[in-house]
Amino acid sequence: MAAKTSFRGSFTALVTPFKNGSVDEKAFRGLIDWQIAEGTGGLVPVGTTGESPTLSHDEHKSVVEWCVEQAKGRVPVVAGAGSNSTKEAIDFAQHAEKAGADAVLVVTPYYNKPTQEGLYQHFKAINDAIGIPIIIYNIPGRSVVDMSVDTMTRLYELKNIAGVKDATANVVRVSQQRAAMGADFNQLSGEDATALGFMAHGGHGCISVTSNVAPRLCAEFQACCLKGDYANALKLQDKLMPLHTTLFIETNPAPAKYALSVLGKCADTVRLPMVPVSEKTRAAVREAMVHAGLIN
Repeated sequence: MAAKTSFRGSFTALVTPFKNGSVDEKAFRGLIDWQIAEGTGGLVPVGTTGESPTLSHDEHKSVVEWCVEQAKGRVPVVAGAGSNSTKEAIDFAQHAEKAGADAVLVVTPYYNKPTQEGLYQHFKAINDAIGIPIIIYNIPGRSVVDMSVDTMTRLYELKNIAGVKDATANVVRVSQQRAAMGADFNQLSGEDATALGFMAHGGHGCISVTSNVAPRLCAEFQACCLKGDYANALKLQDKLMPLHTTLFIETNPAPAKYALSVLGKCADTVRLPMVPVSEKTRAAVREAMVHAGLIN
């Protein structure tokens, strides 16, 4: 039986709050409850936004466990389980399955630049090691490799490969992937600013950075897109667009954590080599939050 997914709407790529050098479990659990109360449709812990590169393996696993525990089945949890070491990715994926995650998000291996065949073998090895769905995370801007539509199509024949988090910002890909794999291939945008076009091309939802800060607006935006109400989706896009932009003036998730600190949800602490945002960026983020109606 193939483990496929039908994830829809706004999923939040959760930040990992820190306090006194450690992961702030209390703030993290509070963030999850707030996200669900605001209408977020799914949670994605320990991805890029969760600062996974600077979490220890034990911390990574704890964050996944806390997320599953706190969500209590109210919304699906898609646990980040990527690595540029296949063995390490398998370990994270097996742990996520054991912890009760609904699926895993596996990034294309970064830094070591595998070929398309290398990408295929990496994902196949993870596929063969677990029994829950895998969402391919294609983010050439960070990983330097871009998984081709052909490679994705080959992978989709495997039992656990269910869909893609597409952070290429190229909406043409959605139509190409839909043509190659059909409407059941679960396509989630990984890029907030182009999510409107992504949805119009046949996408199913978004794994969003902005929804850390504006969960209700992002959920409403996705709901409009899913029912084909692009007139209202465009109004929400206009409201959210300054946030989509300012949250990336400096490297994600530093601006998102600053915005969350303004909302009193967690500290703006990040781990080196990430640094807190400059005063100029803070002002821009606050202005965008005012534009979105999140603060006065």
